[in-house]
Amino acid sequence: MLRKQFWSMLAVMTLPKSEFESENVRRLACLEIRGGNERVDYSVELPGLVAWVSCRPIAPATRGGDLHYLSVCSQGFVSRIALADVAGHGELVSGVADTLRDLLRKHADEWDQSDVVRELNDSFLTNAAGDADYATALLLSHYSGSGEVLFTNAGHLPPIWYRAQSDQWTFLTDSTLYAKIPANLPIGLIAGTPYSQTAIQFGWDDLLILYTDGVTESTDDAGRVLDTKGFLELVQGVPVASASDIGQILLARLEAFRGASPTADDETLVVLQRRQTAEGSVWPH
Repeated sequence: MLRKQFWSMLAVMTLPKSEFESENVRRLACLEIRGGNERVDYSVELPGLVAWVSCRPIAPATRGGDLHYLSVCSQGFVSRIALADVAGHGELVSGVADTLRDLLRKHADEWDQSDVVRELNDSFLTNAAGDADYATALLLSHYSGSGEVLFTNAGHLPPIWYRAQSDQWTFLTDSTLYAKIPANLPIGLIAGTPYSQTAIQFGWDDLLILYTDGVTESTDDAGRVLDTKGFLELVQGVPVASASDIGQILLARLEAFRGASPTADDETLVVLQRRQTAEGSVWPH
């Protein structure tokens, strides 16, 4: 069992902001899509959001089964964030990556995102050819005008949601207040699977932390698995700061938890924070 004292000790870990944030945070243009499955660590500005992304394929590979994409359009008001974990490698992952990127571009001006997941599921079943069993996926759309977030979870691990107004960390799941109950299967299991979407109100300075199972399946020197509950405990001890600060501290704490235990899977972290951008809600398009 993880101990609260361990996370309390780690809560004092911090680094100067200059070590976390590059001076220039890139802003995505309308219809631009950034992401993939390569090893990366970067910050990016979206309408009303600042995102920090870390993707770490298991060494020595430079590409892995974790996919992430960020896009902007609908006249610069809607951002879409996609995270997927494919149970496969090589050409299959590349194919899923291409399909997901194409679907995000195809539906860039649509607020409804359920079609994206349905079409991704159908494409996976058509093209997998037995090379992989399934993939999990999580899609979020953010409307900068109101702060509303739509999310669709296709068998993926639940995001962690920090609500600044109440200073609380919780999982974003079907039990979230005012949320509908989704019953979304992983991608690639059953043809024609319906995928629902749920709306939440994302407040100023709220945070969402997205992650893959390479994070929660981390083990310490004694062989104990971090799991989702342990990751939530780890996150709850993090000083609330910028998205990049939080992401870098979480990476340091994961390394501290693992100790000498090696990384066993690809791991991806995405931290989203609702912030007022310098130019407000207006976005080039």
